[in-house]
Amino acid sequence: MEQKTKIDAEEGRQELVITRKFDLPLELVFKAFADPEIIEQWMGTKVIKLESKKHGSYQFETTDPKGNVHRFSGVIHAFIPNQKITRTFEMENTPFGVQLEVTEFEKLSEDTSKITTHSIYESVAQRDQMLRLPFTQGINWAHNRLQEILSKLK
Repeated sequence: MEQKTKIDAEEGRQELVITRKFDLPLELVFKAFADPEIIEQWMGTKVIKLESKKHGSYQFETTDPKGNVHRFSGVIHAFIPNQKITRTFEMENTPFGVQLEVTEFEKLSEDTSKITTHSIYESVAQRDQMLRLPFTQGINWAHNRLQEILSKLK
C-alpha cells in the first residue's frame, strides 16, 4: 500500500519535512490539529491539555498495546488559524530531546489541502534514531485516520 504521507530526510541534517495532501477542505484539516475531540480520534491518544493559542501548551497521553503509558507535551509558539502552528514537541522518558515543529496549512482547492511539517531535532543522531523507529508507518496511519474521520464530518 502506497504511503501518502511523504517524509524528506536529507542525509546529515537534523531536520525532516513531512508533507501530506488531503481530500478535505483546509478549514477542516486545521480543525483536526486544534480540536481535542478530533485529535483523540485520529491520533489515537488522550488529550490531557490543549490550549490552541499563542503561548498555549498541550499534553497528550498514549497507551501502547503492552499497557505502557507514553506522554508527550510542548508549548505552542504560533497559532494562526488555517495557516500555521509552531510548537515544541517532547516525549517524556525517552532519549529524544525537544524538537521544534512548524506545520503550515495550504489550500489547494475548495475540497483539497496540504500540510507541511518541518521538524528540527537537537542533533542529526536524534533525528536518525527517530527514523529507525516505525515513525513513517505511524504518521501515515495517523494521517490516513485523519482523512477517514474528517471525510465523515464533511
